[in-house]
Amino acid sequence: LGGTQWQRRVRLPLSPTQWRIASALARRQPVEHPTAADAWAGVALLIAPDPDAVLLIRRAERVGDPWSGHIGLPGGRREPADSDLIATAIRETEEEVGCLLDTSQLLGTLDDVWPRTPLPRVVVVRPAVFALPDRPALRLSAEVADAFWVPLTDLQDPSRYRDTIVSLYGQDRAFPAYYLSDYIVWGLTERVLTPVLGMLGGEE
Repeated sequence: LGGTQWQRRVRLPLSPTQWRIASALARRQPVEHPTAADAWAGVALLIAPDPDAVLLIRRAERVGDPWSGHIGLPGGRREPADSDLIATAIRETEEEVGCLLDTSQLLGTLDDVWPRTPLPRVVVVRPAVFALPDRPALRLSAEVADAFWVPLTDLQDPSRYRDTIVSLYGQDRAFPAYYLSDYIVWGLTERVLTPVLGMLGGEE
């Protein structure tokens, strides 16, 4: 969406940080996955003020789930009834954390991301960024073990951003990560968060 279209669509008042992110999203065209994928997913990056923070979740431990126990964003795979991947993100956010969203809160979408580690099925994730006026009460589903707000200023702290070593398929590999008090954020979630922080003057 161009700047004028975006300003007509977003109705809620925005914090200065939300406004900067929204303006940056309006000036760019997100990169979409170039080929057909085995499956598609939509996730929601929720930004609420005082102080501006992003909602992260820890997924429940589940056998056979490649993201079991990982720190991520509310979201999941597209279902046939979803009109698009934004609808997927909205539906999954309500199901997983009980937060009701609508398109008037949508600031834009980020580049598609997908695992760099070869998997039997390619799942492409499309992140949608939403601005909230405050931090809503959350109701976690059985798929979510924890949910917490992380101030963007914490993620912008250079001391929190460094490599983490992850063992995959018997090999140790280094991935860029955010070190929080209780959790390490890496993989697809790191790749979604980093461009947003870049819009605020951090690394991109």
